[in-house]
Amino acid sequence: MAEVTLFLAGDVMTGRGVDQILPHPGSPALREQLVTDARRYVALAESASGPVPRPVPAGWPWGEALRLLDAERPAARIVNLETAVTARGEHYPGKGVHYRMHPANLPGLTAARLDVCALGNNHVLDFGPVGLADTLDALRGAGIRTAGAGRDAEEAWRPAVVPLAGDRRLLVWSVGAVSSGVFPQWAAEDGRPGVAYLPEVSAATAGALAERIAGTARPGDLVVVSVHWGTNWGHEVPDEHVEFAHALVDAGVHVVHGHSSHHPRAVERYRGRLVLYGCGDLIDDYEGIGGQEAYRPELRLLYLPTLDAVTGELRRLRLVPVRMRRMRLQPATPAEAGWLADLLDSLGRPSGTRFTRTPGGVLTLR
Repeated sequence: MAEVTLFLAGDVMTGRGVDQILPHPGSPALREQLVTDARRYVALAESASGPVPRPVPAGWPWGEALRLLDAERPAARIVNLETAVTARGEHYPGKGVHYRMHPANLPGLTAARLDVCALGNNHVLDFGPVGLADTLDALRGAGIRTAGAGRDAEEAWRPAVVPLAGDRRLLVWSVGAVSSGVFPQWAAEDGRPGVAYLPEVSAATAGALAERIAGTARPGDLVVVSVHWGTNWGHEVPDEHVEFAHALVDAGVHVVHGHSSHHPRAVERYRGRLVLYGCGDLIDDYEGIGGQEAYRPELRLLYLPTLDAVTGELRRLRLVPVRMRRMRLQPATPAEAGWLADLLDSLGRPSGTRFTRTPGGVLTLR
């Protein structure tokens, strides 16, 4: 039986402190209320875990993930890129936090051989339309497909198209919801750059998106919708997120790839299709920042769903636990993997979702 394995992850934020340890750091100046120098985030990580060399090799932040991905060889690698890639532009007014990575540090993304960066989120326009244009140009110049943001509405709502074996295609739509902090003014329009914006998460907006998908997808295509929604913290999944995801699956979407929370949220198998309500962060500079220790935000997951290549039904789901240490992904300990398994079992109880932990620490959907 033909199958397709994907790599999915939540937020990848290679700006700010991460940018400062890469070979070509941009200006460290910040306009945050408490921190005015991005190197302070590196110091916080060092205070928590030990010295971080500078500069690090381009692949340093990915750490263990690179070996795992090389071994798995997924057909497509998809993340939510939560930073602008630019050295230009003005700080967007009214925001407390702005992220950007210097374009010369693009090897920090290409090291992971990403296929698609979802851009429908609340940081891609942190440096305005100029920063967005630089981001689009930089990623495409590096051979990374984008979805969810563009120079106009047509581009922002256009899916990324990844060729698959057997002349099949994977289509990836990316959308950003107001609940994740996307400004209404960031909505892409005719002649205005911006993101594929959801003014609300509801069955109605799911229906409108499903119509767009139906107008583009061909028979045999696999469809992923990557959605940036909800708050940064908290395990509860709002009813409207469930309704939105179910409506998309009912309309033929094969995977709903949710993110925005800094930690994992529930996983669901609905009508044989995969719904990830919150993948959590993967790469960032948050190590050493206190205040949310109960969520164990240093623990991360690599999501490896295997789909039936014809029907798109979920055949297997493996989650690989890793942890951030010294601003680099490292293998999770057995105790950490167990903590994540127990958490996901607890969150998945309403839908009957349970995980088994293998001797190697990988979590597999029962």
